[in-house]
Amino acid sequence: MRFVHTADWQLGMTRRFLGAGRVGQTVGEAQARFAQARLDAVVALGEVAREQGAAFVLVCGDVFESNLVGPDVVGRACEALRTFTVPVLLLPGNHDPADASLVTRRADFARRCPPLVRVLDSPGVHEVAPGIEVVAAPWATKRPLSDLVGDRLRALEPAPEGVVRVLAGHGAVDVLSPDAHDPAVVRTDACRAALADGRVHYVALGDRHSTWALHGEPRIAYSGAPEVTSHEETDPGNVLLVEVVGGRTTTTPVRVGRWAFTRDEAHVDADDDLAALDARLSAVPSPERTALRLTCEGTVTLRQRTRLDEITEAHAPVFGALEIDTAGLVTRPDDADVDALGLTGFAADTARELAAAEDDPEALDALALLHRLAAR
Repeated sequence: MRFVHTADWQLGMTRRFLGAGRVGQTVGEAQARFAQARLDAVVALGEVAREQGAAFVLVCGDVFESNLVGPDVVGRACEALRTFTVPVLLLPGNHDPADASLVTRRADFARRCPPLVRVLDSPGVHEVAPGIEVVAAPWATKRPLSDLVGDRLRALEPAPEGVVRVLAGHGAVDVLSPDAHDPAVVRTDACRAALADGRVHYVALGDRHSTWALHGEPRIAYSGAPEVTSHEETDPGNVLLVEVVGGRTTTTPVRVGRWAFTRDEAHVDADDDLAALDARLSAVPSPERTALRLTCEGTVTLRQRTRLDEITEAHAPVFGALEIDTAGLVTRPDDADVDALGLTGFAADTARELAAAEDDPEALDALALLHRLAAR
C-alpha cells in the first residue's frame, strides 16, 4: 500500500517581504506569484499520487492559512483538489482547527468540494478502503490541553490482521519543541510504543515545514510543507511517498516545490568584489521564484557603495524578494569620491567637509545623495 503524506499547505498565506528591495516590483505582484506556486505544488503532489499508484493523499493539518481565508482562496483550493484522481484526506491543524469557523464546514467550500475530498474533523479511526485505516487526531481548538496524538494512540487496540493503519497528527514533537511544558507536545515515546505493538504502522505528522524523521524511527515523520514558507526552513518543498509492504514501511521524499528562500554573504572591499557580486546575482537560477537575504560586509569607498546600490537595484525587480543587510559594511570616502562629483566653489567645499566627517552617518548619507544626483 502506498500513499502520499503531506501537510502545511497553508493556502492563503502572505509573506510581506516578497517584492522587497531598494527598487523592485510591488509586493502584490510577487505575492500573487507565490500564492499561485502554492496551488501549483498541490496540483503537483496530486500528480505524484497518480503516477505512483498511491491509494490516497493524507494532509496532516493546516490546509489553509486560517479559517478566515476568503472565498477566492477556498474556490481556487477546490479547483486544485479537483485535479486529484485519488481520495484526499484533510486533517484540521492549528491554523485551521475544527471549531465553529472551520473552513471545510463553510457553504462556499461545500459547494465546490470535489467528491474525492474527505475531512477528518472527528477524532478516531476512519476506514479509507478495505484494509486501510487512518486514525485522525484533529485540532478542535488553537490551544489543546493534551497530546492529541497520544490521546488517540491510548484508545487503540493492535490493528487487525491484514489492516494497514496510519496515525494522522499535527503539532511539535517533544524532541523538537522549545517548550517542554506544553501539554499539546507530541510524545515520541508513545508513538514508538504504538509502532512496536502494531497499533499503527506509520505516524504522519504536520506542523514542521521541513521534511524530518525521528532519529532511529523513520516511521515517525514530518513531510514538511510542499512549498517553502521561511528562510529558517532546512528542507521544505517535499512530500513523502510512504509504502507499507509486508510489515515494512519506507518513505521517499519527492520534491514538488519550486520557490527558494535563501541567504548569502558577500565580502566587498574592491571593484572586483562588486563585479563578482553582480555576476553571482545574475547566475541565481529562477530569481523570480527566489527570496534572497544578502549580507554585505567590508570597507568601501563612496563610489563603490553607490555601485553596490546600483547593482542591487538592478537585480531587485526580477527577484521574488532581494533584501540587503549592510550593517557590516563600512563606507570611507576618499579624495577621489569628492573629485568625481565635478563640483566647484561652495559645493565642492561642502562635499569635502562631508567627506571629512566619516564617522557621521548623516554626513555620509548627504554625500551619497550628492554622488547619486551628480551621476544622474
